Amino acid sequence: MSATFDAVPAPRRITDLSTITVPPRRRDTGRIVSRVLIVLALVVLMIWTLFPFYWAVISSIKDPADNYGNKWLPFVTFEPTLKPWRDLWGIREIRQSMVNSTIVSVGAASIAVGLGTLAAYGIARFRFYRPRNGSLTTWFLSQRVLPPVIFVTPFLLLAQKTGLYDTLWALMIVNATFNLPFPVIILTQMFREVPIELEEAAQVDGASRFAIFARIAVPLVLPGIVVSWILCLAFSWNEFLFGFSLSQTDARPMPVYLAGGDQTRGVDFQAIGTRMLLTASVPLLAAMLSQRYIVRGLSLGAVKG
Repeated sequence: MSATFDAVPAPRRITDLSTITVPPRRRDTGRIVSRVLIVLALVVLMIWTLFPFYWAVISSIKDPADNYGNKWLPFVTFEPTLKPWRDLWGIREIRQSMVNSTIVSVGAASIAVGLGTLAAYGIARFRFYRPRNGSLTTWFLSQRVLPPVIFVTPFLLLAQKTGLYDTLWALMIVNATFNLPFPVIILTQMFREVPIELEEAAQVDGASRFAIFARIAVPLVLPGIVVSWILCLAFSWNEFLFGFSLSQTDARPMPVYLAGGDQTRGVDFQAIGTRMLLTASVPLLAAMLSQRYIVRGLSLGAVKG
């Protein structure tokens, strides 16, 4: 009995590549639609965020008569003027409130960062038992968790008894107290990421603990210190509750002045626009000047091996 096998034809060799036809590539319609929707959502969000600033800018350079009607483009629909800004600087209370807010925010941020840096280094490098390191960190964090309104009456009575009511020192101390958790939480993790071998080598060479802290640890976490200082500055600048309760006339900060105001004739669009931009200028300028430190500080420790 014999079996027969059919011969398998040899594969045909293609000599002309032009005869090869590639099927048309199908477009992923769903992916294109999702990207378009994301772009539209980002555009809407950007307009929603930036429009109040644009409104404040154009309102601060308009004549009072140009506030009514569709006049939104400078040099096109209305002629800009700097009269609202000249009127703003002519108000003594605004100049005094700006100086008060600057002194309070810079002083409170410096005090909080100075004490917070020492506390963060101690928590990161030393072991405590009563209370433990984790309990200390939780205690600092509780300063931001508890509602500040429950401390208004005790701080008010304390300021009156010590003669600090309506003074810049009272506002600086209170703001530094409530902003202290920011440098402690941020810098504790950064100090832990500093190689301990560097400090041990310096200690072998005879450096004191404070010299190790000031000359080795602090320069390595400088971006984090700048980020903590900017956060403390922003929160101190925007603080209204303690500024309202602990000040009256001499130490009145800018948020309290804006809330109280001196308007007796309805809505003044020029005053709102100029004061809004003036109030936002100090923290915005501080953030722009320290932008490279902020970016480095926020990204420091984001990738760990």
